[in-house]
Amino acid sequence: MTESVSTSRRSSIDQSLLLPAEDTDEVAAVVRRLRRAEGQIAGVIRMLEEGRDCRDVVVQVAAVSRALDKAGFAIIASGLRKCLAGQGGTTDPAELERLFLSLA
Repeated sequence: MTESVSTSRRSSIDQSLLLPAEDTDEVAAVVRRLRRAEGQIAGVIRMLEEGRDCRDVVVQVAAVSRALDKAGFAIIASGLRKCLAGQGGTTDPAELERLFLSLA
């Protein structure tokens, strides 16, 4: 059942807003970010299992959250660039990141 839910969610996403697979440099950078976040999450789990101080855990959770935000930005930014450039808008990475983060 979860596969049909995942498939229907995937099909409802505007594919033009996703990172194109042929843009290998951008894809590789996003994959590196996500792998780093994956390692951070494993670290947070270990910290919880070891009973580490909650302040330290919260700091690490915040770092993971920022890493995931940046990965999400990178994935969506290519679509934003296309959209805004087509309308004569900005393609400045800092401005695109600000626009993306304003969605949260």
